Amino acid sequence: MRARLPGIVVRETRPVDFPQIIAVGHVVYPESPPWTPEQLTSHLRVFPEGQFVAIEESTGLILGMAASLVVCWDDYDLTTHWRDFTDNGMFTNHDPERGRTLYGAEIMVHAVAQRRGIGTKLYKARRQLVERLGLLRIRAGARLRGYSRYAHRFSAEEYVVKVVNGELRGPTLSFQLKHGFHVLGVVPGYLRHDPESLGYAAVIEWINEAIAKPEDYAGRDRRFDRRIDLEPTASSA
Repeated sequence: MRARLPGIVVRETRPVDFPQIIAVGHVVYPESPPWTPEQLTSHLRVFPEGQFVAIEESTGLILGMAASLVVCWDDYDLTTHWRDFTDNGMFTNHDPERGRTLYGAEIMVHAVAQRRGIGTKLYKARRQLVERLGLLRIRAGARLRGYSRYAHRFSAEEYVVKVVNGELRGPTLSFQLKHGFHVLGVVPGYLRHDPESLGYAAVIEWINEAIAKPEDYAGRDRRFDRRIDLEPTASSA
């Protein structure tokens, strides 16, 4: 699968990509780089079509990556941590027989490549994969990267509500909301060694509307619905 932007190609990950993926991880997560060669090898063994890289055509540099697996959500809940959803990053819990949920374990873009549409293309590749496999949805934990600056003022839930309603900008969550994700809840301790989020993440969901039923949207926490002002303003009265 290949998706294009000017100068950028998104394709499935290959073993030759591992050193560059790990190097990007050192930039994005300087406190605790997320991926090892053993983990990346396991990803390709269990679910190669769920792993993507974004490459700059002119240089061959990998500027972003996405990693995912299929899970049976009934085996987990909203409070489950990243290490459990991913079997400590190995993806050996990948369950294509029973699972209807693509779990987004990682999307990262190198700092020098921000605002080039790379994240958008990686999310598009994931959505296309869900549609091709006939899966119901994508779910993931959105690390609350900006929360550490506001923790003295708001709870994590209050911070997420403000990001959902556009009162604050979350470096990661605002981007995901723009791409059709909905917040289901907030989880503490999701990433234990992440100082930017203090370990908090928002559980987010994108639904494959082609196969979804009304009950698939049920049970959402209404606190995280975007508020819409229905009262007439002075200028429109």
